[in-house]
Amino acid sequence: MQPFAFSTLPIDTARGREALADPACGGYATFEGWVRDHNEGRAVQRLEYEAYAALAEREGERIVAEAVAKYGVQHAACIHRIGDLELGEMAVWVGVSSRHRAEAFAACRYIIDEVKHRVPIWKKEHYVDGDSGWVNCERCAQPGDHESHADHAATPAPARLHGQDHAHAHAQSHAAPDYSRQIALPEVGAAGQRRLRAGSVLVIGAGGLGVPVLQYLAAAGVGRIGIVDADSVDASNLHRQPLYGVADIGKAKATVAAARLRALNPEATFAVHAERAGAGNLVDWLARYDLVVDCSDNFATKFTVNDAAVILGKPAVFASVYQYEGQLQVYLPRADWPCLRCLWPEAPRDGLVGNCAQAGVLGPVPATLGALQAMQALKLLLELPVESAPALHVFDLLGMHWRTLKAARNPACDHSPRELQTDAIDPAALELEFPTLAAARASGLTLIDIREPWERAMDDPAGRIEWHLPLSAFLQGSTALPREGRYLIACAHGVRSLALAGRLRALGFTSVYSLAGGLAAVDA
Repeated sequence: MQPFAFSTLPIDTARGREALADPACGGYATFEGWVRDHNEGRAVQRLEYEAYAALAEREGERIVAEAVAKYGVQHAACIHRIGDLELGEMAVWVGVSSRHRAEAFAACRYIIDEVKHRVPIWKKEHYVDGDSGWVNCERCAQPGDHESHADHAATPAPARLHGQDHAHAHAQSHAAPDYSRQIALPEVGAAGQRRLRAGSVLVIGAGGLGVPVLQYLAAAGVGRIGIVDADSVDASNLHRQPLYGVADIGKAKATVAAARLRALNPEATFAVHAERAGAGNLVDWLARYDLVVDCSDNFATKFTVNDAAVILGKPAVFASVYQYEGQLQVYLPRADWPCLRCLWPEAPRDGLVGNCAQAGVLGPVPATLGALQAMQALKLLLELPVESAPALHVFDLLGMHWRTLKAARNPACDHSPRELQTDAIDPAALELEFPTLAAARASGLTLIDIREPWERAMDDPAGRIEWHLPLSAFLQGSTALPREGRYLIACAHGVRSLALAGRLRALGFTSVYSLAGGLAAVDA
C-alpha cells in the first residue's frame, strides 16, 4: 500500500486496515474526515477536490515518513479523495499501526495535521444557494504541537472535514489573520472576505512590482496565490524588494517569497513555479487561477501573459516601470475591451527600453505601481468595478503627475483563441563570442558601443571602443547606419545589444551581430 495516495473512488477502509495489520502491533488508530452539510453557517450541497498530484504525493509521502520516524510506528498510510464528493462521503483517511497505542494516536494526529497544512489540495464548496468557491485545505487543520506523545493520548475520533477540535482551535485563534478592517468596508463585508479566500491569483514575477502585489494579496486573505519567477535573489534587488534580506542572496526568489508569505498569512496556499513563464507552460498554469497579475520586466513575457489571458478568457493586470515613471493597464475578457496588442500590435523588443538594472530606479516607484496592481486584483476578486472604461494610466512620481489615456479595442486585433507564439528570431544566430576586444576587432566587424555616455564615464573612462553610438540615439532615429556594413554591437551585458541587433536584422541588415555577454564578458 502506498504511504500516501489520491483516489477518485470511495475509500476502502477495510483494505487499508488489512494492509496495515501486523502481529507485532498492538495499537491501531485511524482518522476519517467526512463531507458535512454546512460550512461557516452556509448550507453545503457537495464538495469538489483538486490537487497538484505529483507535488502533493511527494509531500504526502514525506509527511508519512516523518511520522514513522518521529513516533517509531511500524506502518502508516493516508488516502485523500479528489474529484466530486457528496454529503457524508469520506474525504480523507489516515491509518497507523504500532506496538503501543500512544504512538499510533500521536502519529495519526501528526499526519492529518501536516497533510492539511502542507499538501497542495483545494476544495470547492458548492452551496445550496448556487454559489461556489475554492477554499484551500490548510484552514481545515493547522499543524499541532507534536512534541510529546502525551499531548495526543486520546483516540482521534472520526471528524467532520471542516472542523477542528475545540482545544486546538483555541490554541491557534490568537495567531489567525484579522481581516476586520477590510470587512468593515461596506463593499467587502463577510461575503467579500469569503470571495477573497475562495479566489486565486497567478503573479508573474516576484521582483520590484511582484513583491508588493504578493504581500498585499496574501495579507488581504486571497486563498491561493501562484508565484512565478526563475531568478535568484541578488544584492541589487534589496533596495526595492524588501520581502528579501541579505541572507537570501543566491536563493530562488519564488521559494523565499513563498516562505515569507506563509509567515504573513498561514491560511493562504502558495504554489511555487521557479521557472520562466513562456508559451510552453503559461496557459496550463493560468487555467488554474481566476486572474493573472503581470509583474515581469520584459516585453516578451508581458505579451505572452496577454495572449494566455485572451486565450483563456481571464482578467489580467499589467504594469511596467521606467525610472520615475510607470504604466498600469487592466485587461478584461470582454469583446469591447482592448488587450496589449490592441495598443501595441508589435511587441517592443526586449532591451530597447532599459529595465531597472540598466535605467535605474528608486524603490518606491515599483512599490507604488505594484500596490495599484494589487488594488485592481482585489477589486476583480471582490467583483467591484475595476474601470469605468478601458484606459492606460501613466504615472510620473518625480513630477507627481497622473494621466489617464483612453484605450479602445483595435478591430484589427484578433482576440479569438490562438496558440501562443514564440519569438521567431533565434538569439543564437545573432550573438558572437570573443575572448578579448582585440579578437572582436580582428573579426572584420565594425565594433559599436551603444552604452549611454554616463555608463562609459562610470565604467569605462578610457573608452575601450572608439565608435560610440548610444542606444538612445538609435531609438530617436538620429543615427543611420549603411545597410551594407558588417557590425558587432556591444553594451554592458549583451541584453540591449541583442535587442538592437534583432531590430536591425528585421530592418534588412544582414550582417549585424551582438557581442555575447557584453563588455563585461571580454578582456580588454
